[in-house]
Amino acid sequence: MMKYPRLLAVFLLFPLSLAAQTDELRGIYFDKKVYTPSELPSFAEVRDALPSPIWDENPEWVELYWKAWEIAFSNLQSPPEGSPLVANWIDEGLSPQVFQWDTHFMAMFGRYAFHVFPFIESHDNFYARQHEDGMICRVINEADGADHHWGLGENYSRTINPPLFSWAEMEYFKFSGDTARLERVLPPIRKYVEWVEKHRRAEGTEHQLYWSNGQASGMDNTPRDMGRPSPDGDIHSSTSPMGWVDMSSQIKMCYDNLAEICRILGHKKEAKMYTQKARELAERINHYMWSDSTGLYHDVTPDSEHTPWITTAAFWPILADIATPEQVERMTKAIQDENLFWRRLPLPSLAANQPYYDCCGCYWRGGVWAPTTYMTVKGLERHGYAKLAEVIAQKNLQTMYKVYQSTGTIWELYSPEMYMPATDATGIHMVKPDFVGWSGLIPISMFIENIIGIVADGSANRVTWRTDATSRHGISNLHFGHVTTTLIREGNTISVESTAPYTLVVNDTEYKIKAGYNAIQCK
Repeated sequence: MMKYPRLLAVFLLFPLSLAAQTDELRGIYFDKKVYTPSELPSFAEVRDALPSPIWDENPEWVELYWKAWEIAFSNLQSPPEGSPLVANWIDEGLSPQVFQWDTHFMAMFGRYAFHVFPFIESHDNFYARQHEDGMICRVINEADGADHHWGLGENYSRTINPPLFSWAEMEYFKFSGDTARLERVLPPIRKYVEWVEKHRRAEGTEHQLYWSNGQASGMDNTPRDMGRPSPDGDIHSSTSPMGWVDMSSQIKMCYDNLAEICRILGHKKEAKMYTQKARELAERINHYMWSDSTGLYHDVTPDSEHTPWITTAAFWPILADIATPEQVERMTKAIQDENLFWRRLPLPSLAANQPYYDCCGCYWRGGVWAPTTYMTVKGLERHGYAKLAEVIAQKNLQTMYKVYQSTGTIWELYSPEMYMPATDATGIHMVKPDFVGWSGLIPISMFIENIIGIVADGSANRVTWRTDATSRHGISNLHFGHVTTTLIREGNTISVESTAPYTLVVNDTEYKIKAGYNAIQCK
């Protein structure tokens, strides 16, 4: 068995499907049916149109920010001739396939360039290849749109990815304010969730939570698949009805986001249904998965017993608004525990006290990954731990820049103990360079949101700025909704230029920004 199943895509083309792909109707819930050719923008062409961060305290982070965009724009792709894909997309840069959960996270930083390239439309290729029963394969071939997956004979257990379409769409909507897109994507997401509900709920168990495995969860070689530690050190993909913390929390998030989409679109009855589903699921997760003894959430066996594994999957309930304030506080202690997640580079995917933890990273056995770090930081930020989120962002930026200095590029994942890309125990790199890819989350999204402290919401015509730095900082040319603005703080003075009015909240004080120049004295 290959040690890193995600890397199979680099070496193999294995276009198998759940049904005969030539006979089955595909994409019937999405109204985009054909590709309309359009030019791919280059980084050089759009650089001056992108938001420009200002952070005099660490100008090297600004350098890393621009390097991330340069790599990202080099990874834009168009469907090859004869392909049934319907949109240009940002590629993960791994293989001649498109990966679903990579796409979700790339949309998160792609929001900052929505006005120059529609990063969110990368999802359209998945909606267009959706099966009639609602399933969307986690990986599709670029050339022919065929499903690209493994796990035949295992109830196709590895064929999906974390159900995060609705989260990505809602986060993008908060930037663009595009309700028309929400109308278009609601039908395929609704049908996809119906499929997940039917095929991933642990039927026959008391807990009735949702199951997954290493490849399906995206945490490829995680030891969580073992249930309990196994002496052979191998990974055994599970089709048993375990409850996985991340999968169950992601379904709760999905229901919350679907409820919000339905409220925005005026589907009040459907919104109420999804809200109720989310509430009931959160109660089950807290009842069955929370451990008072560890202060963390754990996967559960078919008999509702906790498995012992401690991984970053435990932090999904923070982002999903499942954990109570007391539970979040307990989890922040685990995050800051040097024996668990507070290594030189937080947050390792497998806690440092666990069997199989690898200080070099070894993929999901200790490697530090942008998507799970971003997920945890966003959860902490949401629950009032902005300073802790900022420190995690700082440590990740520091590490990424040090590795960038020595290697000249951005990597798929990093070692938790050394300033280097993650490797396996032999020292052979098993990760991808020039990876933007979801690694762009840290030098773009987390730099703007958690270091500079600016969060824009185009749907609410609002910018929130948590600012306490003494050096000059801010951002110019920030686009959200129909507004373009520049915000710069020097000392206690904030200068704001804007093309249109909006609301600015600075450290909990609200200001009405008018078009043109505005000057604010910080309190």
